Amino acid sequence: MTALPGIPLIASGMDLSAVLLDALAQAGRALTHGDVVVVTSKIVSKAEGRSVRLNDVQPSAEALRLAVVTDKDPRIVELVLRESTAVSRASRGVLVVRHRLGFVSANAGIDQSNVAGGEQTALLLPLDPDASARAISDALLERTGARVGIVISDSHGRPFRMGNVGVAIGAARLPALRDLRGEPDLYGRALKITLQAYADMIASASALLTGEGAEGLPAVLIRGLPEYSSHNPASTLNRPLEQDLYR
Repeated sequence: MTALPGIPLIASGMDLSAVLLDALAQAGRALTHGDVVVVTSKIVSKAEGRSVRLNDVQPSAEALRLAVVTDKDPRIVELVLRESTAVSRASRGVLVVRHRLGFVSANAGIDQSNVAGGEQTALLLPLDPDASARAISDALLERTGARVGIVISDSHGRPFRMGNVGVAIGAARLPALRDLRGEPDLYGRALKITLQAYADMIASASALLTGEGAEGLPAVLIRGLPEYSSHNPASTLNRPLEQDLYR
């Protein structure tokens, strides 16, 4: 894994594939078939113009109610509700929701860290991270001829563990979820229930290099992973509602 240096502060409309190629050149690397590039959701959101000025947000009655319960800015709560399909938990300092993209996360992934505009600006997640990953992968293929997997990562907490880990919210040209059922273990016994969150594992590994503070390293090149013929998007990682025991 190599954290790509020299990536500038990203603004709306910037071409991330061109930015990545410039950073690869600075690192003395050229893309080859089977490489995977992990890109944080933050720079994808910035490039796609997903920042919101809080002064432009009018809180609804429900947002005002939940703001009292959670002790949060009602404008942030309003954005969380707009980005969500259901509220899972609400208490002081906590607002956990089912995001419109299908996963459960705190504050719908809305962030104010490392965002220009300070406390008066919030950054939403990309509209369609799987589509964003495909677009970056397609652009890199067109410019370099290399078939490159893309993972768009975000950081999520977990209900029974302390601390954040990297997760994949977008993926292209790799299997985000690998079904290992039927494959043998060391003793020849067929695996019966094993589904591997492959893209999440990639995202979490890359988070060791990208960090979450002032590191300024929002992209990681991963080389040496096996190539797989079957691919599926990050949306396949979302547990179906009928299997969700913790709603």
